[in-house]
Amino acid sequence: MQITGAEFVQAMKYLAAGICMGIGAIGPALGEGRIGASALEGMARQPEMANTLLRNMIIADAIAETTGIYSLIVAIMILFVV
Repeated sequence: MQITGAEFVQAMKYLAAGICMGIGAIGPALGEGRIGASALEGMARQPEMANTLLRNMIIADAIAETTGIYSLIVAIMILFVV
C-alpha cells in the first residue's frame, strides 16, 4: 500500500497539531497549579485575606490560560488553514 503525498501531508498536519497542543498545554498547567498552590498557602496563613486572594488567583489563572488558548488557535490553524 502506497501513501500518497496528500495523505502524508494530512498525517503530518495531525501530528503537528497534536504536538502543538501537547507542548502548549504544559506551561499553563504548571503555571495554574503553582498559582493555586500559592493562593491556598496565602489563604491558610491569612484567612481574612481569602476573598482578595481568590479574586487575584482567578485573574492570574485566566492570564496563565491564554498561552494554552494561543496554542489551540495555532493547532486549529495548522489543521484547517495550512
